Amino acid sequence: MIVAVMFAVLAAGSNAVGTVLQRSAALQVPSSPARLGLIRQLLRSPVWLGGILGVVFAALFQALALNAGTLAAVQPVFVLELPLALLVGSAVFRVRVSRKAWFCVVCIFVGLAITLFSVFPSGGRTQVPGIWWVPTLAGVGGAGTVLVLAGLRRPHGLARAACLATAAAIGNALTAALVKSAMGILSEEGVAKFFLAWQTYGFAAVGSLSILLLGYAMQGGPLIASQPALTLGDATVSFCLGVTLFAESPRLGLWLLPTLFGVALLSYGIFALSRTRCLAKCVDPDEKAPRQEEQPATARM
Repeated sequence: MIVAVMFAVLAAGSNAVGTVLQRSAALQVPSSPARLGLIRQLLRSPVWLGGILGVVFAALFQALALNAGTLAAVQPVFVLELPLALLVGSAVFRVRVSRKAWFCVVCIFVGLAITLFSVFPSGGRTQVPGIWWVPTLAGVGGAGTVLVLAGLRRPHGLARAACLATAAAIGNALTAALVKSAMGILSEEGVAKFFLAWQTYGFAAVGSLSILLLGYAMQGGPLIASQPALTLGDATVSFCLGVTLFAESPRLGLWLLPTLFGVALLSYGIFALSRTRCLAKCVDPDEKAPRQEEQPATARM
């Protein structure tokens, strides 16, 4: 399990680095009315290519983490992408991290550590009976569709961003479940079976759709609405899929008390950090935070 958590942390860090570098590159290239012109300019940018490399390594580390550990334990670790993006972005965009943001980062790390230690999902299976995928895909797909339709009917604002980000979070969790199943096939049956398995093409399709939904969510409203919904939604749905679909067993009984405390601390850190100006400057430099910090951060872009 320790190896799985280490790979998950590496994946979260790689994704944070990739996201920040891609945003930095997009700000450095001159604006172009033609979309193809912008793509050509980005392809010439070493910073943007470095960001793509970060995303590729993140996918690789995630696959290794899911192959080595349980879905219910691995996916929640990806909440660290949020504070790691703050730390990386503060260096790239020269943003001062406020005391409140540092406190939120500590809350996220401590809350996650307490939660994972307390719940400690174990056991489970590498392969899911085929018939179990039918209600899973129907339920998860139905919930995601309802959220997308509800979000698209809303005007720009909190509700639109939250609905679309939650749909993207559900897609991310389903993608992780499909990756874990595909990695199980690769380990047990070899490369040929891996490329013949429907799960391999399933996680590619669902993952691509989730990225698209996340883009709409980020454009649909402020960070305070999209980021908590994405971060907590992915962790929650992944945990549920791990317990139900892969038969992973979390600790219960008195362990629920520290688990609830850890979840509360983690949730506070995510919501509070999402409201800070410095995070908005690091992950979306064009966006303004909903309220001012005690000492406004300055950035050079």
